[in-house]
Amino acid sequence: MFGVVPRNLWSQVCPPDEQNRIRMNMNSLFIEAGNERILIDTGIGEKWSEKHRSMYGIDRRRSFDESLRAIAGVNSSKITTVINTHLHFDHAGGNTIINESGNAVPAFPNARYFVSRGEYEHAESPNERDRASYFPDNWQPIKESGQLELKDETCEIVPGLTMETYTGHNRSMQCPRLERDGMTLFGFADLVPTRAHVPYAWVMGYDLYPLETVAAKKKLIPQAADENWTCLFYHDPDQAFGRIIEKDGKYSVTSV
Repeated sequence: MFGVVPRNLWSQVCPPDEQNRIRMNMNSLFIEAGNERILIDTGIGEKWSEKHRSMYGIDRRRSFDESLRAIAGVNSSKITTVINTHLHFDHAGGNTIINESGNAVPAFPNARYFVSRGEYEHAESPNERDRASYFPDNWQPIKESGQLELKDETCEIVPGLTMETYTGHNRSMQCPRLERDGMTLFGFADLVPTRAHVPYAWVMGYDLYPLETVAAKKKLIPQAADENWTCLFYHDPDQAFGRIIEKDGKYSVTSV
């Protein structure tokens, strides 16, 4: 998760367990806009064997649908739009569920699913570096059901909500920007997955284009600080939302 950053540095802010794993979360974003109930990213999903649950240390206390009910007050059938920033399994795993026949089917039966055209094409033909991050069961059943819609690199979902492509993690990952009444909420997806990744050089080893990740961070992080954005850190286990502040040329995160 920290690429070339030495362990004796990153372990101070993200202590690893005995298997060298760190705590992470999947913080999906729910937005109500008029009659639209929008979900951005669906987490790791529930289609995991006991072997993989143990390997990754997956600790799910309740189903995704139960989380929706508890936090957003709706169930899966009420979601009208699902957007994937990209199709890696930890962002699109909850797109589908296993039905009684053992087949993967859409988890949100009444929703349109949006993904960028470039990301879909890459997921269908991934390279050796990131092939293990793409599980076809997370999008092919949606394509077969007619619910999948491919979008441009930059697209407006509803007034004020835009998906923007930033190269770095891969070529086609999108980040959500929500603007209302002069305020901005920006989701960094995997450009800045946790608060610990705000320093420019703290870049994941998973990134296909790390120098472009740094370039995107150098553009977005100062802007986030200057304009007082509310920022979503998708993988942060303790604080999903925060504001980036600058002091003596260094950036850090404070509470909203």
